[in-house]
Amino acid sequence: MALASHTPKHLRPAHDPGLTENLVGSTAAWLARALACTIRFEFHDPFNSVAFQPAIFCIWHDRLALCLEIFTRYIVHHGDQRRLAALVSASRDGAMLSVLLKSYGVEPVRGSSSRRGFQAMKALIGKLDQGRDLALTPDGPRGPRHQAHHGIITLSQLTGRPIIPVSYRLSRYTSLSTWDLFQIPHPFGSCKVHFGEAIHVERKLEASQRAEVAEALGREMNRLGMEGD
Repeated sequence: MALASHTPKHLRPAHDPGLTENLVGSTAAWLARALACTIRFEFHDPFNSVAFQPAIFCIWHDRLALCLEIFTRYIVHHGDQRRLAALVSASRDGAMLSVLLKSYGVEPVRGSSSRRGFQAMKALIGKLDQGRDLALTPDGPRGPRHQAHHGIITLSQLTGRPIIPVSYRLSRYTSLSTWDLFQIPHPFGSCKVHFGEAIHVERKLEASQRAEVAEALGREMNRLGMEGD
């Protein structure tokens, strides 16, 4: 542990789940499933974007509460062999979230732009090559809220896999006092899920062009989240 304290933050290994993280993550998974059983889901995929496999599904950080249910209830029905990997922070909070993901059969990839970024990008490319879908929050892990980072564009550019923007609108929810205003669904409400058209990123893009694609992705995700207003 003393050695790790002198290692630069971006090179430190991901925090492994301990007793607390396992307990909290397992409890969160049970609560998420129980809550989802009370919610009425509607899925709208006018472009049949879910047919692309494997694909990079992206959803805003504040919509994470039901994203695993969306994958298991809708996406896996379009291919029995579909498997999901998700990018999770290398922090202690990420360790807890990785326990929750594993309970849904999702493989966590630990890292972020500030810590283990290169290793995480390499691992994500490997998961796509293995045929796994990816789930990413392009404004995570710390924002700015509803602004897509360039990393997801680079990942699509390197792999040739399409980006599928996803968002949903809840009939009733509470927003937490966090940087992302995280949405907690209320029981017995409705969730209207909207999939956008697949975004295919050209292999040769300059930095300024990646920024333009990221901005367009953000606008589309925001539009999908407003559907039904």
